[in-house]
Amino acid sequence: MPVEWSVTAQNLPEHARNPIHTDEGAQAAGFARALVAGVTTYAYLTHPVVAAWGLPWVRNGGGEVRFRRPVFAHDHLRCAPIVDDNELSIHALTNEPEQPRAVFQVARNSADPVAMRPGEALADKHIPLAGEWGSDYGSRAGDDFALFAQHGIVHPAVWPALANHVVHTSVARGSWIHTRSIVRHHALARAGAIAHVRAVVVRRFESHGERAVLDVQISVEGVLVATLEHEAIVALPE
Repeated sequence: MPVEWSVTAQNLPEHARNPIHTDEGAQAAGFARALVAGVTTYAYLTHPVVAAWGLPWVRNGGGEVRFRRPVFAHDHLRCAPIVDDNELSIHALTNEPEQPRAVFQVARNSADPVAMRPGEALADKHIPLAGEWGSDYGSRAGDDFALFAQHGIVHPAVWPALANHVVHTSVARGSWIHTRSIVRHHALARAGAIAHVRAVVVRRFESHGERAVLDVQISVEGVLVATLEHEAIVALPE
């Protein structure tokens, strides 16, 4: 059973590409200080799961993460396992008044890959799984868990991070906010390999800004390693 774990939330340098992850950009959008990237919060939420279930979950697990309220830079973040009707979720808890900030509904074993739905096809991307996309995503964000570097495999937070990269470069206009992901793991991926990322915008709608829902497939060395349904507010209200 996963156990509670805590960390001081922080942004990675590359997240300043999205102004919402800087104090200035967050304040321009009406927030008190920089929002921590949702994918970093997700990386923290995976820590108790990987610590309990190890490589089998990294290979074939997954789940759905929903970001309900912002986690801010320098928040003390508790990742607390909650069991309800035999369903496991990890709650992101801070000292802010409203909790939880995010909820990760964990799947011990992911479903089979889901076919991409029709929609607005985006340009494929080929991205080396190194640096910000490699095994040390968690350690760079303050999580010293060494499993991924020891085995030379990609951190599971890289999959929604790659989906975020697609949103940032191909869909979003200005500051944007990651709101939800369903992540399914299908295989381990070797750090240093090249990821082939395919994405389709399957829906756009208005809710606190313009939102987009994407289907994303990620393959490495000819093997499908992850599929996602990924949602973001891609244009904030004026």
